[in-house]
Amino acid sequence: MRRKRHEDHVNHEAWVIPYADLLTLLLALFVVLYAMSSVNTTKYRALAQAISAAFNGSQQVIHPLQPNNPQASLTLPAGVPSPVPSAPLAKMLMSIPAQQMMAPIKEHASQASRNKLNSEQQDLERIRSQVEHALQPLIDKNMVVVRRTTSWLEIEIRTDILFPSGVATVSPSANQVLTSLGEILAPFANPLRIEGYTDDVPINTALYPSNWELSAARAASVARLFADHGVDPDRLGIVGWGQYHPSADNVSQDGRNRNRRVLVVVLSNRAAPQRFYSNSDQIENTADADPVAPDGHAPVPVATSPPSTSPPPTGAVEARAAAPVAPTAPVAAPGPVVDMPVAAGNIGTATIATSPLLLMPDTKD
Repeated sequence: MRRKRHEDHVNHEAWVIPYADLLTLLLALFVVLYAMSSVNTTKYRALAQAISAAFNGSQQVIHPLQPNNPQASLTLPAGVPSPVPSAPLAKMLMSIPAQQMMAPIKEHASQASRNKLNSEQQDLERIRSQVEHALQPLIDKNMVVVRRTTSWLEIEIRTDILFPSGVATVSPSANQVLTSLGEILAPFANPLRIEGYTDDVPINTALYPSNWELSAARAASVARLFADHGVDPDRLGIVGWGQYHPSADNVSQDGRNRNRRVLVVVLSNRAAPQRFYSNSDQIENTADADPVAPDGHAPVPVATSPPSTSPPPTGAVEARAAAPVAPTAPVAAPGPVVDMPVAAGNIGTATIATSPLLLMPDTKD
């Protein structure tokens, strides 16, 4: 007899396995959410300090003051957790190293400026020593006067030993003096300003309608001689003050002799735009004085600086050394700027030059 086949048993509990898997996943999800909701402030502060140190180059964090205690110390006591620095504080911390880095740079620049000033002072002192040694006989006779300030050196030469009466051609006896002076000044790079002065005795000739032209022409003669003996013409500037800014009265013959003079001004680089004109009474024996315009006006650029579009001050004729130019016709009346015949040579575009100049009969000295 055939055995009866039993039907397969249906497993009604198969859902338990996926249900258990679902519960396991939910449990894992809850564990992760709980872990994320629990912040470890110690580790977070350590991470923030590490990031700050990486950006700021420092392991120290400046903590903000508490609002209820403005006088509280920036450093919290040991064991007290420090707050995480805010964005403005972090920005401030990032700026501190930049300021600290700029301090050595500024100190280096200041030291370089002091070194340059000391070098300029040493150059002026060397020039003064060499000039006094070379011209000592004339200094003893008061024919040459050397004055020194912190920013320039003045070498005053009486025109009695430089020029005949009423002309601007250097006398043969003065060639040796100016040649020695030019050889001393040639190795240095200091700007040079040649200034001519006269007394108040009027002059009115074809070449020199006034004392402005005569004083500027004499200054140009000295500048030309310096250029012929090795001084770079780019360093040279000439100024003619005429009878203005005298160093003595024009009543006596001795006073007029003192007013007829040529000044060779050796400027330091920082004094080039500051010096205006000489006032020997104020700078005599004041080697430590700062350069100030004697008339109280603001300092103006001297002739050794690049050409300016502003006119020269009243009472002066100023010119600058450059390439030779064609002669120009003399003017008939004096003015602040005058054109004179210019001869070819080392000093050109100067509005006034003197070599050669015709000797005109005149009693002017």
